[in-house]
Amino acid sequence: MRSLFDKLFSYLLSVGLACAVLALGLSLIYWRAATEPAGAQEEEWPAPFVLDEHLLVADAAAVYDPVGNQMLYEKNANEALPLASLTKLIAAQAVLERQEPDSLVPITPTSIIPEGDWGFLVGEEWPLRELVRFALAASSNDAIAAAAESLGANYLATINNEAQELGLSKTHILNPTGLDESASTAGGYGSAYDMALLATVFLQEHPIFFEATTAPFVTITHGTRTLTATSTAGPLLDIPGLIGAKTGYTDLAGGNLIAAVDLELGRPLIIAVLGSTREGRFADVKVLLEAARRK
Repeated sequence: MRSLFDKLFSYLLSVGLACAVLALGLSLIYWRAATEPAGAQEEEWPAPFVLDEHLLVADAAAVYDPVGNQMLYEKNANEALPLASLTKLIAAQAVLERQEPDSLVPITPTSIIPEGDWGFLVGEEWPLRELVRFALAASSNDAIAAAAESLGANYLATINNEAQELGLSKTHILNPTGLDESASTAGGYGSAYDMALLATVFLQEHPIFFEATTAPFVTITHGTRTLTATSTAGPLLDIPGLIGAKTGYTDLAGGNLIAAVDLELGRPLIIAVLGSTREGRFADVKVLLEAARRK
């Protein structure tokens, strides 16, 4: 009986000592955290950064952290500017929210009126998913025009309603291709902040279509028909962690670009630049990405 009591006493003593050591350790950790200077604690990353605006060609830029839900950098980010082919991204968002990707879309005479011959034939039908892939990766005007027309006669109103529902307060679309309407009127307007928000939503809801833009070429097929085009995001394809990109360029807009990049696994960053040049937009994105990568 005494042996059992001795064993129980020893066990309780060891448990008590372990609890005391644990409590002391936790107290020391808390004390160090409370007394450590604020500057000595590890900074949250990625963090907002300052950048000399003269390093950018773009008139406007936004760098957005969708995980932390914060802007890391902005330059005229809320100014409405011509979007050029970035309108294709909001058109694709509106279409994919309302149509099944495998639904067949007819190629009409009006859908092949926009600039450029992409190889589509009037009267043929293509799966919506193929049209969207071609529109985003190769910036095909015919593909996005046909996809938008699948929304019905009031497709522009539908696209603009989608923009408002997403909170893109500076965005207004006059045509889905983004081609300039005239020498003084762009095909669509929006802010760098709007485009960063749009890209965030599109990446979350339709990642497969965004990721299709990271290949050097895009090929779409249906039946015996195959069309191939070069990706417009070529200068970005060597960036580690590139998730997707959408380019835009017109006389009124200059060079525009949206890019989504993984800083590390599961930590995407959205960069949007507006009003740059044809080549400067790619350099601008790389400058902003490098600044954001710094810890």
